[in-house]
Amino acid sequence: MDLINVFLIAVALGMDALSVAVAAGAYFGKASSRQKFRLSFHFGLFQFLMPIIGWLGGFTIEKYISNFDHWIVLGILTWVGIEMIKKSRETEDEDVKKDITKGKKLILLSIATSLDAMAIGFSLALIKADIVFPSIVIGLVCAAMTLLGIYMGEKASNKLGQKAFLVGGILLILIGLKVVLEHSNLL
Repeated sequence: MDLINVFLIAVALGMDALSVAVAAGAYFGKASSRQKFRLSFHFGLFQFLMPIIGWLGGFTIEKYISNFDHWIVLGILTWVGIEMIKKSRETEDEDVKKDITKGKKLILLSIATSLDAMAIGFSLALIKADIVFPSIVIGLVCAAMTLLGIYMGEKASNKLGQKAFLVGGILLILIGLKVVLEHSNLL
């Protein structure tokens, strides 16, 4: 598989991470360097690992999760989105931001944004393509797109203030719905 095709696949896979990162940047307003690193690193790491898992698992795992993986993504993104919408109703003084770049939320977001990369791994196994090079490119591109998304969200937050939480929460829920609709072939 050549670099151009791998790069295009990586950009396509990174779109969910970019969208979630925009919401995260809006949520934080001004993310710390550590928050930017943690989110970019984990999203990139999971995007790197999932194709490998898919490649190794082949069809044995796919048949067990393909019927409901999109619902998992919707559930995770809706849960985080609702948390952000709740934050939009608080005043600036009440706002003690929970760090979504730590703990369970970080892991769940990382999984939710990288499940589709597992399918790419399955596909690469079918055509007997190498998995290491594509996975590295996918992970690096996703990490870069995540960082870009955080910066975009920060800019939006500066203009929107508390409404950025509402916009970010709605955006996450819409991403989850998009995944379900795509899986149902309605988009």
